[in-house]
Amino acid sequence: MGAGAWRRPLVRLRMRLLAEINATVHGQDLHLERYDRPAGDPGLYGPDSVVWRVHGHPAGMLAGGFAALLLQSLHPVAMAAVDAHSDFRIDPTGRLNRTARFVTTTTLGSTAAAEAAIAGVRRIHPRIRGTAPDGRPYRADDPELLTWVHTAEVHCFLTGYQIFSATPLTAAECDRYYAEAARVAERLGATAIPGSRAEVAAYLARIRPELRVTPPALDVLRLLRGFGRSRRERIAVRVLTNAAIALLPDWARAELGVHRPRLVRALWDRPVARTAGRIMVWACGPSQIRAVAYARATATSTTVVHVEETG
Repeated sequence: MGAGAWRRPLVRLRMRLLAEINATVHGQDLHLERYDRPAGDPGLYGPDSVVWRVHGHPAGMLAGGFAALLLQSLHPVAMAAVDAHSDFRIDPTGRLNRTARFVTTTTLGSTAAAEAAIAGVRRIHPRIRGTAPDGRPYRADDPELLTWVHTAEVHCFLTGYQIFSATPLTAAECDRYYAEAARVAERLGATAIPGSRAEVAAYLARIRPELRVTPPALDVLRLLRGFGRSRRERIAVRVLTNAAIALLPDWARAELGVHRPRLVRALWDRPVARTAGRIMVWACGPSQIRAVAYARATATSTTVVHVEETG
């Protein structure tokens, strides 16, 4: 059997896995028009940013994203808003698509696409208000809540990247990531945003007394553990959920009532997730979104004219 005969089944497998990953994470349409124009526009970050590097790792972002959902759920007021106004129980895939679309657009999209995505969220936030079960009022546009959601998210994204990437960031690059990522949070209305590892650690220590598990937070954990529209998807999500749990601080796992021994996390959860992550990286290959975003960001007017004349 020739090399081509072996290659064809692998190509078919790769394409099938890529289609499943894109459908689960991004939905059926990648909306490349958000990323491919105008020429020379770097967007909010650009190819040389650490944000592009961290947010470009599929396994790190998925495990980190699941960890972020779990960590964010431990804020009773923020979770009360999600519980009352989100359809995460009814349409978890849709919620994942919308979150991934926002992160991808603000990371890789043109400046106009990123600003439009942020403006869309800002239009929705004032409608999300109410009273938590403990009597405290909440508003989705509360700067302190926005800072919590952002900090928990980027902390978990970075932790996922550091665990699953073959080239972890240096200490200085980690600080640069936090500083860069704050640009979106600022535009959403967050204030006093931690912009370095030291500031994030201090922030998490300061807010820790306010965090506790609630019934809706346990619903998030149960949803992640059972998420998936097919057996293969459920297995993949369970592996990533276990990896996400391993990314959480010990106190967060204790709040959620998850008691996976350290050896299980170190000798099973992480190695299995790393293997799944390598399969995901192989299946995704060079990201189509990233490719068109890079071409846009690095294009010049001369390049565009040349393409038009020769095309």
